[in-house]
Amino acid sequence: MAGSDPLLLAVAFVAITLFGISKAGFGGAFGVLSVPLIALVTSPAHAAALMLPSLLVMDLIGLAVFRKRFDLALLKLLLPAGLVGILIGTLVFRYLDVAGLKLIIGSIAILFVVQRWFGPPRRLLAGGRADRWLGRLWGMTSGFTSFVAHAGGPPMSMYLLPKNLDRVIYVGTSAMFFAAINAAKWVPYGFLGLFPMATLQTGFVLALAAPLGYWMGLRLLGRLDGPLFYRILYGALLLTGVRLVWDGLAGAA
Repeated sequence: MAGSDPLLLAVAFVAITLFGISKAGFGGAFGVLSVPLIALVTSPAHAAALMLPSLLVMDLIGLAVFRKRFDLALLKLLLPAGLVGILIGTLVFRYLDVAGLKLIIGSIAILFVVQRWFGPPRRLLAGGRADRWLGRLWGMTSGFTSFVAHAGGPPMSMYLLPKNLDRVIYVGTSAMFFAAINAAKWVPYGFLGLFPMATLQTGFVLALAAPLGYWMGLRLLGRLDGPLFYRILYGALLLTGVRLVWDGLAGAA
């Protein structure tokens, strides 16, 4: 059974721990790296399915930790769009070129960071019409890419980073958003046949690593000041963009 392979279990345990650190400490900024890490020793679809039980555990912890520390107005804007993205992902999943999607999202992420670091300042008025439409666009994109590749972090970062939120509010808002998004994946994943019993059993065993990673991430969040937090986030977005482009080119080759 693939799920009992010691190498797979060891790699997945490390990847899930890193994902927990990213999710609790940086709003999931490094999370997109976890599925490719597991995919080194199994198929990408199997890697994504193995991750979902761990995400459920992390989300439950996040709901408890950040229950009063998030931006409700942003969630009201982003969540409906994110759920639309999941619906679109469900409908097109069997026909989707995941490699091409990763290439596009990765390229946008890299260009976004380059513009923020080296381009002229660009800020939309919070709550303005353009900002609301941008939030819906990135929320839908985040839900879609989260569904098909657990890569919802970069689109969400591209919307939230320019707002310079308090670091705890940033992480809390991301935690609430992805808790809802990940919960909404379960039925479509089952419908698409991504959850054979062996995968579910292995996934819940691996979920034992989730609290450790989340605890480590919370420790990091408490030690970072605002400027350092955002420097790390921009660096993380750049690295994940490069990783997505690499995966996209490799998959298209």
